[in-house]
Amino acid sequence: MKKKSNRIVFKVASAILAFAVILVSSAGIKAFASNSGEPYDSYNYDYWKYIHYTPAPYTVTRIIKGNDFTFEEQPLGAFSNPKDFCKDAAGNIYIADTGNSRIVVLNSDLTEVLRVITDFDNEGTADKFKKPEGVCVSSNNRLYISDTGNKRIVVLDNETEELYQIIKDPQSESFDEAFSFSPLKVTVDYADRVYCIAKNMFEGIMVFETDGQFSTFFGTIRVNISLWEKFWRRIATKEERSNQKLFIATEFTGLDIDPDGFVYATNVDATGIQGVRRLNPSGQDVIKKGENENLGGDLLIDGNTDYSGASKFIDVVYRDNGIYSCLDSKRGRIFTYDHEGNLLYIFGGLGTQKGTFKLPSAIEAIGDKIVVLDDTKGDITIFDVTEYGDLINKAVALRYDGDESQAVALWNRVLQLDEDNELANVGIGKAYLSSGDYENAMKYLKIGENKDYYSIAFKRYRNQILVDYIGYVLTGVAILVIALIVYKKFYKKRKGATENE
Repeated sequence: MKKKSNRIVFKVASAILAFAVILVSSAGIKAFASNSGEPYDSYNYDYWKYIHYTPAPYTVTRIIKGNDFTFEEQPLGAFSNPKDFCKDAAGNIYIADTGNSRIVVLNSDLTEVLRVITDFDNEGTADKFKKPEGVCVSSNNRLYISDTGNKRIVVLDNETEELYQIIKDPQSESFDEAFSFSPLKVTVDYADRVYCIAKNMFEGIMVFETDGQFSTFFGTIRVNISLWEKFWRRIATKEERSNQKLFIATEFTGLDIDPDGFVYATNVDATGIQGVRRLNPSGQDVIKKGENENLGGDLLIDGNTDYSGASKFIDVVYRDNGIYSCLDSKRGRIFTYDHEGNLLYIFGGLGTQKGTFKLPSAIEAIGDKIVVLDDTKGDITIFDVTEYGDLINKAVALRYDGDESQAVALWNRVLQLDEDNELANVGIGKAYLSSGDYENAMKYLKIGENKDYYSIAFKRYRNQILVDYIGYVLTGVAILVIALIVYKKFYKKRKGATENE
Protein backbone atom coordinates (compact mmCIF):
# COMPACT_ATOMS: atom_id res chain seq x y z
CA MET A 1 0.00 0.00 0.00
CA LYS A 2 2.85 2.32 0.86
CA LYS A 3 4.64 1.52 -2.41
CA LYS A 4 1.46 2.31 -4.36
CA SER A 5 1.09 5.61 -2.51
CA ASN A 6 4.72 6.49 -3.30
CA ARG A 7 4.15 5.74 -6.99
CA ILE A 8 1.13 8.08 -7.04
CA VAL A 9 3.15 10.84 -5.37
CA PHE A 10 5.98 10.28 -7.86
CA LYS A 11 3.59 10.52 -10.85
CA VAL A 12 1.96 13.70 -9.52
CA ALA A 13 5.37 15.28 -8.87
CA SER A 14 6.53 14.31 -12.37
CA ALA A 15 3.43 15.86 -13.94
CA ILE A 16 3.93 19.09 -11.98
CA LEU A 17 7.60 19.20 -12.99
CA ALA A 18 6.75 18.64 -16.67
CA PHE A 19 4.13 21.39 -16.54
CA ALA A 20 6.65 23.74 -14.90
CA VAL A 21 9.20 22.97 -17.62
CA ILE A 22 6.62 23.85 -20.29
CA LEU A 23 5.83 27.14 -18.55
CA VAL A 24 9.49 28.03 -18.15
CA SER A 25 10.19 27.13 -21.79
CA SER A 26 7.31 29.28 -23.00
CA ALA A 27 8.41 32.16 -20.81
CA GLY A 28 11.93 31.71 -22.12
CA ILE A 29 10.76 32.02 -25.70
CA LYS A 30 8.87 35.23 -24.97
CA ALA A 31 11.78 36.54 -22.93
CA PHE A 32 14.09 35.88 -25.87
CA ALA A 33 11.76 37.89 -28.07
CA SER A 34 12.11 40.92 -25.83
CA ASN A 35 15.73 40.47 -24.75
CA SER A 36 16.71 43.41 -26.92
CA GLY A 37 14.73 45.70 -24.64
CA GLU A 38 12.30 46.65 -27.41
CA PRO A 39 8.61 47.01 -26.48
CA TYR A 40 7.58 44.70 -29.34
CA ASP A 41 8.19 41.16 -30.52
CA SER A 42 10.44 40.40 -33.47
CA TYR A 43 9.55 37.21 -35.27
CA ASN A 44 9.06 35.34 -38.53
CA TYR A 45 7.09 32.33 -39.75
CA ASP A 46 8.71 28.98 -40.49
CA TYR A 47 7.83 26.60 -43.33
CA TRP A 48 5.04 25.05 -41.24
CA LYS A 49 3.58 28.51 -40.58
CA TYR A 50 4.50 28.60 -36.90
CA ILE A 51 5.79 31.78 -35.29
CA HIS A 52 9.57 31.79 -34.80
CA TYR A 53 10.86 34.54 -32.51
CA THR A 54 14.08 36.23 -33.63
CA PRO A 55 16.54 38.88 -32.48
CA ALA A 56 15.37 42.41 -33.23
CA PRO A 57 16.32 43.44 -36.81
CA TYR A 58 15.76 47.13 -36.01
CA THR A 59 15.82 49.14 -32.81
CA VAL A 60 14.16 52.48 -32.11
CA THR A 61 16.64 55.33 -31.63
CA ARG A 62 14.63 58.54 -31.83
CA ILE A 63 11.11 59.99 -31.81
CA ILE A 64 10.53 63.28 -33.61
CA LYS A 65 7.65 65.66 -32.95
CA GLY A 66 6.73 68.96 -34.56
CA ASN A 67 7.20 70.74 -31.23
CA ASP A 68 10.89 69.76 -31.33
CA PHE A 69 11.57 72.26 -34.13
CA THR A 70 11.62 75.94 -34.87
CA PHE A 71 11.37 77.56 -38.27
CA GLU A 72 12.39 81.14 -39.00
CA GLU A 73 12.85 81.63 -35.25
CA GLN A 74 9.27 80.58 -34.55
CA PRO A 75 8.03 77.29 -33.01
CA LEU A 76 6.97 74.89 -35.75
CA GLY A 77 4.12 73.49 -33.64
CA ALA A 78 2.84 69.95 -33.35
CA PHE A 79 2.09 67.85 -36.39
CA SER A 80 -1.65 67.26 -36.77
CA ASN A 81 -2.86 63.95 -38.25
CA PRO A 82 0.03 63.64 -40.72
CA LYS A 83 -0.97 61.13 -43.42
CA ASP A 84 2.08 60.72 -45.64
CA PHE A 85 5.73 61.52 -46.17
CA CYS A 86 8.40 60.91 -48.79
CA LYS A 87 12.07 61.65 -49.47
CA ASP A 88 13.90 63.35 -52.32
CA ALA A 89 17.19 62.34 -53.96
CA ALA A 90 19.16 64.01 -51.15
CA GLY A 91 17.24 62.15 -48.44
CA ASN A 92 15.27 65.19 -47.24
CA ILE A 93 11.85 64.29 -45.84
CA TYR A 94 8.57 65.91 -46.99
CA ILE A 95 5.68 65.56 -44.53
CA ALA A 96 2.03 65.98 -45.49
CA ASP A 97 0.98 67.62 -42.23
CA THR A 98 -2.68 67.12 -43.04
CA GLY A 99 -4.38 68.70 -40.06
CA ASN A 100 -2.25 71.84 -40.39
CA SER A 101 -2.73 72.01 -44.19
CA ARG A 102 0.98 72.32 -44.89
CA ILE A 103 4.03 70.48 -46.22
CA VAL A 104 6.97 70.41 -43.82
CA VAL A 105 10.44 69.65 -45.22
CA LEU A 106 13.14 68.25 -42.90
CA ASN A 107 16.79 67.58 -43.72
CA SER A 108 18.05 64.02 -44.17
CA ASP A 109 19.20 63.85 -40.54
CA LEU A 110 15.72 64.90 -39.40
CA THR A 111 17.27 67.58 -37.23
CA GLU A 112 16.31 70.79 -39.05
CA VAL A 113 13.29 72.28 -40.79
CA LEU A 114 14.30 73.39 -44.27
CA ARG A 115 10.96 74.70 -45.52
CA VAL A 116 7.27 74.95 -44.65
CA ILE A 117 4.93 75.18 -47.64
CA THR A 118 1.39 76.35 -46.96
CA ASP A 119 0.52 78.06 -50.25
CA PHE A 120 1.74 78.83 -53.77
CA ASP A 121 1.29 81.52 -56.37
CA ASN A 122 -1.60 80.60 -58.66
CA GLU A 123 -1.74 83.27 -61.37
CA GLY A 124 -1.09 86.06 -58.91
CA THR A 125 -3.18 84.68 -56.07
CA ALA A 126 -1.85 82.99 -52.92
CA ASP A 127 -3.53 79.62 -53.21
CA LYS A 128 -3.58 77.59 -49.98
CA PHE A 129 -3.61 73.83 -49.40
CA LYS A 130 -6.53 72.16 -47.65
CA LYS A 131 -5.79 68.95 -45.71
CA PRO A 132 -3.22 67.42 -48.09
CA GLU A 133 -2.93 63.64 -47.60
CA GLY A 134 -0.18 62.66 -50.04
CA VAL A 135 3.21 63.94 -51.16
CA CYS A 136 5.85 62.80 -53.63
CA VAL A 137 9.05 64.17 -55.20
CA SER A 138 9.72 62.98 -58.76
CA SER A 139 13.09 62.14 -60.30
CA ASN A 140 13.08 65.48 -62.13
CA ASN A 141 12.63 67.27 -58.78
CA ARG A 142 8.99 68.26 -59.01
CA LEU A 143 6.85 68.23 -55.88
CA TYR A 144 3.47 66.48 -56.21
CA ILE A 145 0.92 67.18 -53.47
CA SER A 146 -2.44 65.44 -53.08
CA ASP A 147 -4.40 68.50 -52.02
CA THR A 148 -7.27 66.33 -50.84
CA GLY A 149 -9.54 68.98 -49.37
CA ASN A 150 -9.34 71.01 -52.58
CA LYS A 151 -9.87 67.86 -54.75
CA ARG A 152 -6.74 68.27 -56.84
CA ILE A 153 -3.09 67.35 -57.27
CA VAL A 154 -0.77 70.35 -57.17
CA VAL A 155 2.60 70.11 -58.94
CA LEU A 156 5.32 72.59 -57.95
CA ASP A 157 8.90 73.10 -59.02
CA ASN A 158 10.68 71.82 -55.94
CA GLU A 159 13.41 74.46 -56.00
CA THR A 160 11.44 77.60 -56.76
CA GLU A 161 8.02 76.39 -55.50
CA GLU A 162 6.52 77.85 -58.67
CA LEU A 163 3.34 76.24 -59.92
CA TYR A 164 3.94 73.78 -62.71
CA GLN A 165 0.57 72.05 -63.03
CA ILE A 166 -2.77 71.37 -61.34
CA ILE A 167 -4.54 68.05 -61.95
CA LYS A 168 -8.23 68.18 -61.12
CA ASP A 169 -11.70 67.20 -62.26
CA PRO A 170 -10.67 64.17 -64.36
CA GLN A 171 -13.15 63.05 -67.02
CA SER A 172 -13.98 59.55 -68.24
CA GLU A 173 -17.02 57.59 -69.38
CA SER A 174 -16.10 54.92 -66.83
CA PHE A 175 -16.68 57.27 -63.87
CA ASP A 176 -19.95 57.13 -61.97
CA GLU A 177 -22.03 60.30 -62.22
CA ALA A 178 -21.60 60.91 -58.49
CA PHE A 179 -17.80 60.53 -58.58
CA SER A 180 -15.88 63.37 -56.96
CA PHE A 181 -12.08 63.39 -57.30
CA SER A 182 -10.37 63.31 -53.89
CA PRO A 183 -6.70 62.26 -54.28
CA LEU A 184 -5.05 60.48 -51.35
CA LYS A 185 -1.64 58.93 -52.14
CA VAL A 186 0.44 59.82 -55.20
CA THR A 187 3.64 58.69 -56.90
CA VAL A 188 5.37 59.42 -60.22
CA ASP A 189 7.44 57.24 -62.56
CA TYR A 190 10.50 58.13 -64.67
CA ALA A 191 8.24 59.16 -67.59
CA ASP A 192 6.33 61.64 -65.38
CA ARG A 193 3.17 59.51 -65.37
CA VAL A 194 1.21 60.16 -62.19
CA TYR A 195 -0.28 57.27 -60.20
CA CYS A 196 -2.96 58.26 -57.71
CA ILE A 197 -5.08 56.48 -55.13
CA ALA A 198 -8.36 58.37 -54.91
CA LYS A 199 -11.03 58.22 -52.25
CA ASN A 200 -13.96 55.89 -53.06
CA MET A 201 -12.34 54.82 -56.33
CA PHE A 202 -12.20 51.03 -56.25
CA GLU A 203 -11.65 50.30 -59.94
CA GLY A 204 -7.91 50.67 -59.46
CA ILE A 205 -5.12 53.22 -59.27
CA MET A 206 -5.77 56.29 -61.43
CA VAL A 207 -3.10 57.12 -64.02
CA PHE A 208 -2.56 60.61 -65.42
CA GLU A 209 -0.33 61.40 -68.39
CA THR A 210 2.27 64.18 -68.37
CA ASP A 211 -0.33 66.70 -69.56
CA GLY A 212 -2.50 65.94 -66.53
CA GLN A 213 -5.19 64.05 -68.45
CA PHE A 214 -6.64 60.89 -66.95
CA SER A 215 -5.71 57.90 -69.13
CA THR A 216 -6.65 54.62 -67.43
CA PHE A 217 -7.08 52.57 -64.30
CA PHE A 218 -4.01 50.67 -63.16
CA GLY A 219 -3.68 47.41 -61.24
CA THR A 220 -7.38 46.53 -61.36
CA ILE A 221 -7.95 43.16 -59.70
CA ARG A 222 -10.14 41.06 -61.97
CA VAL A 223 -12.55 38.38 -60.81
CA ASN A 224 -12.74 34.87 -62.19
CA ILE A 225 -16.12 34.60 -63.90
CA SER A 226 -17.95 31.31 -63.37
CA LEU A 227 -19.59 29.31 -66.18
CA TRP A 228 -23.00 30.44 -64.99
CA GLU A 229 -21.96 34.11 -65.08
CA LYS A 230 -20.62 33.65 -68.61
CA PHE A 231 -23.93 32.08 -69.66
CA TRP A 232 -25.89 34.84 -67.96
CA ARG A 233 -23.89 37.51 -69.79
CA ARG A 234 -24.90 35.92 -73.08
CA ILE A 235 -28.61 36.15 -72.36
CA ALA A 236 -28.60 39.41 -70.37
CA THR A 237 -29.60 42.73 -71.87
CA LYS A 238 -26.99 45.35 -72.75
CA GLU A 239 -27.97 47.43 -69.72
CA GLU A 240 -27.70 44.44 -67.38
CA ARG A 241 -24.25 43.57 -68.77
CA SER A 242 -23.00 47.12 -68.36
CA ASN A 243 -24.02 47.09 -64.70
CA GLN A 244 -22.06 43.92 -63.97
CA LYS A 245 -18.74 44.77 -62.30
CA LEU A 246 -15.66 42.98 -63.65
CA PHE A 247 -13.43 43.97 -60.78
CA ILE A 248 -13.19 43.33 -57.08
CA ALA A 249 -13.95 46.36 -54.91
CA THR A 250 -10.39 46.54 -53.61
CA GLU A 251 -9.14 49.54 -51.71
CA PHE A 252 -5.56 50.50 -52.49
CA THR A 253 -3.82 52.19 -49.58
CA GLY A 254 -0.16 52.98 -50.36
CA LEU A 255 2.21 53.48 -53.29
CA ASP A 256 5.89 53.45 -54.10
CA ILE A 257 7.87 52.96 -57.28
CA ASP A 258 11.24 51.31 -57.95
CA PRO A 259 13.96 52.60 -60.32
CA ASP A 260 12.71 50.30 -63.09
CA GLY A 261 9.24 51.84 -63.05
CA PHE A 262 7.45 48.98 -61.28
CA VAL A 263 4.75 50.22 -58.92
CA TYR A 264 4.46 48.68 -55.46
CA ALA A 265 0.92 49.07 -54.14
CA THR A 266 -0.63 47.95 -50.86
CA ASN A 267 -4.28 47.01 -50.71
CA VAL A 268 -6.85 45.92 -48.16
CA ASP A 269 -7.22 42.13 -48.24
CA ALA A 270 -9.56 40.59 -45.68
CA THR A 271 -8.36 37.09 -46.57
CA GLY A 272 -4.80 37.84 -45.48
CA ILE A 273 -3.41 36.28 -48.66
CA GLN A 274 -1.92 39.25 -50.52
CA GLY A 275 -1.69 42.80 -49.24
CA VAL A 276 0.94 44.10 -51.66
CA ARG A 277 1.44 43.96 -55.42
CA ARG A 278 4.25 44.73 -57.85
CA LEU A 279 2.70 46.12 -61.00
CA ASN A 280 4.54 46.23 -64.32
CA PRO A 281 3.98 49.08 -66.83
CA SER A 282 0.94 47.19 -68.16
CA GLY A 283 -0.62 47.05 -64.70
CA GLN A 284 -0.11 43.30 -64.28
CA ASP A 285 0.91 41.96 -60.89
CA VAL A 286 4.32 40.29 -61.29
CA ILE A 287 5.27 40.00 -57.64
CA LYS A 288 6.88 36.77 -56.43
CA LYS A 289 5.23 35.12 -53.46
CA GLY A 290 7.98 33.01 -51.87
CA GLU A 291 7.76 29.55 -50.35
CA ASN A 292 4.84 30.29 -48.02
CA GLU A 293 3.11 32.66 -50.46
CA ASN A 294 2.70 35.02 -47.52
CA LEU A 295 2.31 38.57 -48.80
CA GLY A 296 -0.49 39.45 -46.41
CA GLY A 297 1.33 40.03 -43.15
CA ASP A 298 0.41 37.87 -40.17
CA LEU A 299 -0.61 34.42 -41.34
CA LEU A 300 -4.19 33.26 -41.10
CA ILE A 301 -4.47 29.58 -40.20
CA ASP A 302 -7.90 28.04 -40.81
CA GLY A 303 -9.34 31.53 -40.94
CA ASN A 304 -8.03 32.48 -37.50
CA THR A 305 -4.93 34.00 -35.99
CA ASP A 306 -3.71 34.89 -32.54
CA TYR A 307 -4.02 38.53 -33.60
CA SER A 308 -7.75 38.44 -34.47
CA GLY A 309 -7.86 38.88 -38.21
CA ALA A 310 -5.72 39.69 -41.20
CA SER A 311 -3.17 42.48 -41.30
CA LYS A 312 -4.03 45.75 -43.01
CA PHE A 313 -1.15 47.07 -45.09
CA ILE A 314 -1.40 50.84 -45.23
CA ASP A 315 1.85 51.73 -47.01
CA VAL A 316 4.93 50.27 -48.71
CA VAL A 317 8.48 51.43 -49.33
CA TYR A 318 10.93 50.00 -51.86
CA ARG A 319 14.42 49.84 -50.29
CA ASP A 320 16.82 48.79 -53.09
CA ASN A 321 18.21 45.34 -53.97
CA GLY A 322 14.69 44.00 -54.34
CA ILE A 323 13.87 44.54 -50.65
CA TYR A 324 10.61 46.24 -49.69
CA SER A 325 8.77 46.84 -46.40
CA CYS A 326 5.03 47.01 -45.73
CA LEU A 327 3.39 48.80 -42.81
CA ASP A 328 0.47 47.13 -41.02
CA SER A 329 -1.79 49.76 -39.48
CA LYS A 330 -3.87 47.16 -37.66
CA ARG A 331 -1.10 45.96 -35.34
CA GLY A 332 1.74 48.38 -36.05
CA ARG A 333 3.96 45.72 -37.59
CA ILE A 334 6.59 46.22 -40.28
CA PHE A 335 6.91 43.25 -42.66
CA THR A 336 9.98 43.13 -44.90
CA TYR A 337 10.30 40.92 -48.00
CA ASP A 338 13.00 40.18 -50.59
CA HIS A 339 12.60 40.13 -54.38
CA GLU A 340 11.52 36.48 -54.28
CA GLY A 341 8.73 37.18 -51.82
CA ASN A 342 10.50 35.62 -48.83
CA LEU A 343 9.60 37.18 -45.49
CA LEU A 344 12.85 38.48 -43.98
CA TYR A 345 11.75 39.81 -40.59
CA ILE A 346 8.84 41.34 -38.66
CA PHE A 347 8.97 43.95 -35.91
CA GLY A 348 6.93 46.77 -34.39
CA GLY A 349 3.64 47.00 -32.53
CA LEU A 350 0.88 49.19 -31.16
CA GLY A 351 1.08 50.95 -27.81
CA THR A 352 2.27 54.05 -26.01
CA GLN A 353 5.87 53.01 -25.42
CA LYS A 354 8.80 54.31 -27.40
CA GLY A 355 8.95 52.40 -30.67
CA THR A 356 5.24 51.55 -30.83
CA PHE A 357 2.41 53.34 -32.63
CA LYS A 358 -1.18 54.45 -32.18
CA LEU A 359 -2.13 54.65 -35.87
CA PRO A 360 0.83 54.33 -38.25
CA SER A 361 0.12 55.99 -41.59
CA ALA A 362 3.29 55.90 -43.73
CA ILE A 363 6.72 54.28 -43.97
CA GLU A 364 9.96 55.47 -45.58
CA ALA A 365 13.61 54.40 -45.69
CA ILE A 366 16.62 56.70 -45.36
CA GLY A 367 19.79 54.71 -45.95
CA ASP A 368 19.78 51.88 -43.41
CA LYS A 369 17.14 53.59 -41.30
CA ILE A 370 13.40 52.93 -41.37
CA VAL A 371 11.11 55.80 -40.40
CA VAL A 372 7.40 55.54 -39.61
CA LEU A 373 4.82 58.33 -39.45
CA ASP A 374 2.06 58.12 -36.83
CA ASP A 375 -1.27 59.77 -37.64
CA THR A 376 -2.62 59.84 -34.08
CA LYS A 377 0.57 60.58 -32.15
CA GLY A 378 1.68 63.10 -34.76
CA ASP A 379 5.30 61.97 -34.64
CA ILE A 380 8.01 60.15 -36.58
CA THR A 381 9.75 57.07 -35.20
CA ILE A 382 13.29 56.36 -36.41
CA PHE A 383 14.60 52.78 -36.37
CA ASP A 384 18.28 51.92 -36.78
CA VAL A 385 19.34 48.55 -38.13
CA THR A 386 20.88 46.03 -35.71
CA GLU A 387 23.66 43.57 -36.54
CA TYR A 388 21.04 40.89 -37.17
CA GLY A 389 19.03 43.03 -39.60
CA ASP A 390 22.14 44.37 -41.30
CA LEU A 391 23.48 40.86 -41.95
CA ILE A 392 20.20 39.81 -43.55
CA ASN A 393 19.97 42.97 -45.66
CA LYS A 394 23.53 42.60 -46.96
CA ALA A 395 23.21 38.86 -47.61
CA VAL A 396 19.98 39.39 -49.56
CA ALA A 397 21.62 42.21 -51.53
CA LEU A 398 24.52 39.92 -52.51
CA ARG A 399 22.10 37.20 -53.56
CA TYR A 400 20.10 39.77 -55.56
CA ASP A 401 23.31 40.62 -57.43
CA GLY A 402 24.07 36.93 -58.01
CA ASP A 403 26.93 36.71 -55.47
CA GLU A 404 25.62 33.68 -53.55
CA SER A 405 29.09 32.56 -52.45
CA GLN A 406 29.95 35.98 -50.99
CA ALA A 407 26.84 35.82 -48.82
CA VAL A 408 27.77 32.54 -47.08
CA ALA A 409 29.85 34.20 -44.32
CA LEU A 410 26.97 36.59 -43.60
CA TRP A 411 24.41 33.78 -43.47
CA ASN A 412 26.66 31.79 -41.14
CA ARG A 413 26.80 34.75 -38.76
CA VAL A 414 22.99 35.01 -38.95
CA LEU A 415 22.80 31.37 -37.87
CA GLN A 416 25.02 32.16 -34.88
CA LEU A 417 22.45 34.76 -33.82
CA ASP A 418 19.39 32.78 -34.87
CA GLU A 419 20.18 29.09 -35.36
CA ASP A 420 16.75 28.22 -36.78
CA ASN A 421 16.72 30.89 -39.47
CA GLU A 422 15.42 29.06 -42.54
CA LEU A 423 16.38 31.83 -44.95
CA ALA A 424 20.03 31.62 -43.86
CA ASN A 425 20.08 27.86 -44.35
CA VAL A 426 18.54 28.24 -47.79
CA GLY A 427 21.04 30.98 -48.67
CA ILE A 428 23.98 28.75 -47.72
CA GLY A 429 22.39 25.83 -49.54
CA LYS A 430 22.00 27.87 -52.72
CA ALA A 431 25.64 28.95 -52.50
CA TYR A 432 26.77 25.32 -52.24
CA LEU A 433 24.44 24.49 -55.13
CA SER A 434 26.02 27.20 -57.30
CA SER A 435 29.53 26.00 -56.43
CA GLY A 436 28.73 22.38 -57.29
CA ASP A 437 28.84 21.01 -53.72
CA TYR A 438 25.49 19.25 -54.05
CA GLU A 439 25.81 17.11 -50.92
CA ASN A 440 26.18 20.10 -48.61
CA ALA A 441 23.56 21.96 -50.64
CA MET A 442 21.08 19.16 -49.90
CA LYS A 443 21.94 19.33 -46.20
CA TYR A 444 21.25 23.05 -45.79
CA LEU A 445 18.27 23.17 -48.16
CA LYS A 446 16.63 20.37 -46.19
CA ILE A 447 17.09 22.31 -42.94
CA GLY A 448 15.70 25.39 -44.68
CA GLU A 449 12.66 23.41 -45.88
CA ASN A 450 13.15 24.51 -49.49
CA LYS A 451 11.76 21.60 -51.48
CA ASP A 452 12.25 23.10 -54.95
CA TYR A 453 15.96 23.80 -54.60
CA TYR A 454 16.47 20.56 -52.63
CA SER A 455 15.04 18.64 -55.60
CA ILE A 456 17.47 20.43 -57.93
CA ALA A 457 20.41 19.65 -55.63
CA PHE A 458 19.32 16.02 -55.31
CA LYS A 459 19.06 15.52 -59.08
CA ARG A 460 22.46 17.10 -59.65
CA TYR A 461 23.98 15.04 -56.81
CA ARG A 462 22.52 11.88 -58.31
CA ASN A 463 23.85 12.77 -61.76
CA GLN A 464 27.25 13.58 -60.26
CA ILE A 465 27.36 10.18 -58.56
CA LEU A 466 26.52 8.50 -61.85
CA VAL A 467 29.23 10.46 -63.67
CA ASP A 468 31.82 9.76 -60.96
CA TYR A 469 31.14 6.03 -60.86
CA ILE A 470 29.97 5.32 -64.39
CA GLY A 471 33.48 4.23 -65.38
CA TYR A 472 33.63 1.72 -62.56
CA VAL A 473 30.12 0.51 -63.33
CA LEU A 474 30.84 0.06 -67.03
CA THR A 475 34.13 -1.68 -66.25
CA GLY A 476 32.36 -4.01 -63.88
CA VAL A 477 29.67 -4.72 -66.43
CA ALA A 478 32.31 -5.40 -69.11
CA ILE A 479 34.18 -7.76 -66.79
CA LEU A 480 30.94 -9.52 -65.95
CA VAL A 481 30.04 -9.91 -69.63
CA ILE A 482 33.50 -11.24 -70.49
CA ALA A 483 33.33 -13.62 -67.56
CA LEU A 484 29.97 -14.89 -68.72
CA ILE A 485 31.26 -15.38 -72.25
CA VAL A 486 34.37 -17.21 -71.04
CA TYR A 487 32.29 -19.32 -68.69
CA LYS A 488 29.83 -20.27 -71.40
CA LYS A 489 32.63 -21.25 -73.80
CA PHE A 490 34.40 -23.22 -71.08
CA TYR A 491 31.12 -24.82 -70.02
CA LYS A 492 30.22 -25.82 -73.58
CA LYS A 493 33.72 -27.16 -74.26
CA ARG A 494 33.66 -29.17 -71.06
CA LYS A 495 30.13 -30.38 -71.73
CA GLY A 496 31.09 -31.45 -75.24
CA ALA A 497 34.14 -33.32 -73.92
CA THR A 498 31.99 -35.10 -71.39
CA GLU A 499 29.47 -36.16 -74.02
CA ASN A 500 32.24 -37.54 -76.32
CA GLU A 501 33.44 -39.74 -73.51
